Amino acid sequence: MQPEGKLEEIGAFKTLEQFIIERQFTVESSTGAFSRLLRDISVAAKLVNWHMRRAGIVDVFGSTGEINVQGEVQAVMDALAHKEFVRALRRGGECCLIGSEEHSEAIPMRTADDNEGKYIVLLDPLDGSSNIEVNVSVGTIFSIYQLPEGVKEVTLDAALQPGILQVGAGYVVYGSSTILVYTTGDGVNGFTLDPSIGEFLLTHPDIRTPEDGNMYSVNEGNYESFDIGLKKHIKWMQQERADDGRPLSTRYIGSFVADFHRNLLKGGLYMYPATHKSPEGKLRLMYEANPLAYIVEQAGGLASTGSQRILEVKPTKLHQRIAVYIGSRKMVETAEAFLRGERDLDP
Repeated sequence: MQPEGKLEEIGAFKTLEQFIIERQFTVESSTGAFSRLLRDISVAAKLVNWHMRRAGIVDVFGSTGEINVQGEVQAVMDALAHKEFVRALRRGGECCLIGSEEHSEAIPMRTADDNEGKYIVLLDPLDGSSNIEVNVSVGTIFSIYQLPEGVKEVTLDAALQPGILQVGAGYVVYGSSTILVYTTGDGVNGFTLDPSIGEFLLTHPDIRTPEDGNMYSVNEGNYESFDIGLKKHIKWMQQERADDGRPLSTRYIGSFVADFHRNLLKGGLYMYPATHKSPEGKLRLMYEANPLAYIVEQAGGLASTGSQRILEVKPTKLHQRIAVYIGSRKMVETAEAFLRGERDLDP
């Protein structure tokens, strides 16, 4: 039984389900299908969180011994997270196609005549899974598209839409607390899981990312293979200038969703450029870059390939990779200027 004070405290918050239903009623043509889809995603996130909280007790560390489509060793938790999201979306019936980082092909959901799901969900079930064994924050990233008008047969082509056509996107961070952040194109809101009642509660309403920041995130171990413009930009951020707050601080977790979440709330720039080893970039366009680009733009930030708005990139394949510069608006604009050769180190 919850203490009376605790119940009053919980009552002050709006649950994710209440929030979704309220938003649903503001859309005249809503059927409730999208609301149910978001509920299914939140249920899967709770199950993944349950597995994560038991990671040090039961045997979910280590790898499966399999190599996924990305050429990476698949962690046990990668496979568990993939399974939970696919199962929740299949059971819900609102999804017609799933694309996952952990599966080489798109997964059709219309396996029964009565399944009329019209949403496509693309996801990275567990971003940063190599950090699990050292108790570092990891997360889930998801992107939602609507099945194009008039399309009868659901194929991969239906999923290859530019990010600007997303109808929803979000992520979950499994850290000191479990937070779900999402947008449907009308602002960004964050919900924290209260384990005592098993509900996501609205704790971060109408998130706006700072216009500028004092930290940047990049794997500087790849410095020698960076473009000359990016090398200059990094050195510029490291120069000591009291008048504009430099040098900036480096904060790099190695879990994209965790770095992004910190920068979204506090202001900052995340960069994963093309390198000699990954000439197209390393992050996946469809289920990492696009959803977080949609979120950051809704929160007032920017997301770029270094030369193009990420949301306008036309995808050609499900597991397409791309260079990413994402975060506070002024910081992304500065990075682009250096990459174009329009900025240089201060004398």
